[in-house]
Amino acid sequence: MSQTPLHFRDQISTVTDDGKKRKWLYPKIVKGKLYQYRSVVSYFFLSLLFAAPFIKLNGEQLVLLNVLERKFVLFGIVFWPQDFYLFVLALLTFIVFIVLFTVVFGRVFCGWACPQTIFLEMIFRRIENWIEGDHFKQKKLDDGPLTFEKAWKKTLKHAVFFAISFLIANTFLSYLIGREPLWKIITEPVSLHVSGFISICVFTFVFYLVFSRMRELVCTVACPYGRLQGVLLDNQSIIVAYDYQRGEPRGKRKKEENVLGDCIDCKLCVQVCPTGIDIRNGTQMECVNCTACIDACDMVMEKIDRPLRLIGFKSEDEIATKQPFKLNKRIYGYSAVLCLLMGTLSYLLITRTDVQTTILRAGGTLYQLRDKEKEVSNLYTTELVNKTSHPLKFTIVPDDKNARIQYIQKEDSLKVNSSVKITFFVIMPQQVIQQYKSKIGFRLISGGKEVDHFETTFIAPLND
Repeated sequence: MSQTPLHFRDQISTVTDDGKKRKWLYPKIVKGKLYQYRSVVSYFFLSLLFAAPFIKLNGEQLVLLNVLERKFVLFGIVFWPQDFYLFVLALLTFIVFIVLFTVVFGRVFCGWACPQTIFLEMIFRRIENWIEGDHFKQKKLDDGPLTFEKAWKKTLKHAVFFAISFLIANTFLSYLIGREPLWKIITEPVSLHVSGFISICVFTFVFYLVFSRMRELVCTVACPYGRLQGVLLDNQSIIVAYDYQRGEPRGKRKKEENVLGDCIDCKLCVQVCPTGIDIRNGTQMECVNCTACIDACDMVMEKIDRPLRLIGFKSEDEIATKQPFKLNKRIYGYSAVLCLLMGTLSYLLITRTDVQTTILRAGGTLYQLRDKEKEVSNLYTTELVNKTSHPLKFTIVPDDKNARIQYIQKEDSLKVNSSVKITFFVIMPQQVIQQYKSKIGFRLISGGKEVDHFETTFIAPLND
């Protein structure tokens, strides 16, 4: 029979009953259909993770998050501190997307796309099974005395874990400082890159600790997303759930007996869970939606000739009332906000220029009459910021052919991630001026192409 409704909430699945020691988990690996699909998804993300630092787009690393140099690259587009508003907007868009995704599909991101889960389940867990054996042999080895077999297996396992953690640490660092600086740290003497060497060692130790010791504690204790999903989920969210209407009451099935439900209480769904929970107790913060329990239960249902998906992707309403999934007002609201943010972000990215130009009238000035009032000039100060990853040579060309520029402080080049200030007069013949205030535009030309266009106001007395 099932446990009392709230009994499972009285303790954590990874802590002993007395609460004094951690209960080490030995999840069984069941290679069902969903596990195979998840393996394909995991290998894709792993390939992308390790390949991204070596892929160049527009002359830049595919993804770079260099906080020290304040340089961020996403898919070949360079972002500098001047683009901080774009970063904030992109972060808000991502958060709303995660919220919407969680409202609809629960915590499936954690089980299928999270790097923590992918590395642990698809690499470290498999290596552990390869060296120490299945979950029964691992537990027997840990509980047994220190023998030669135990010593060499543990040594080999942790040596491989450390080597993989070293590889992950170097890859992670390549996203922070770039591939070329990392290569210098690796190939040049340590004395030239002490801080870089220390960073690699620290990251290696952290990743080794996470995947060899902390493991599921990262998901259940350190990661805030598990607690966030408790706020976001509702009865219509599609999650990995146990169909208690069909499965209860539990018990071993006998021939010609129809009193019990489909669940035979084999506890295989508990044995395969990487966080040690019993999915039959209902939605729990520890569940990462890895779908291992679905594969395990389907195998049992197939053997006892019962319909599959006793455990599956279902909503609480679907289980309780057999009603199909429907879009609710909350989903429509999140979708509308997400579309608005994505539209705004897309527009800002499309209209974003390689050079940001700001033009202001010189403080305390209006206009000046020249050459016996035949010409009128206005004084401006312009600041140009280079957002590209290469230096630029440029010229400023007025849109109005009657206008000409007289520089007081002239610059014609921009270094990478730098800015220059230019002070100049704009001079116009008074006879072509039709109004006191008029718009005047300028084109910023670099390499024969227009990289930016900016406007300001020109002031002049009307021609009598």
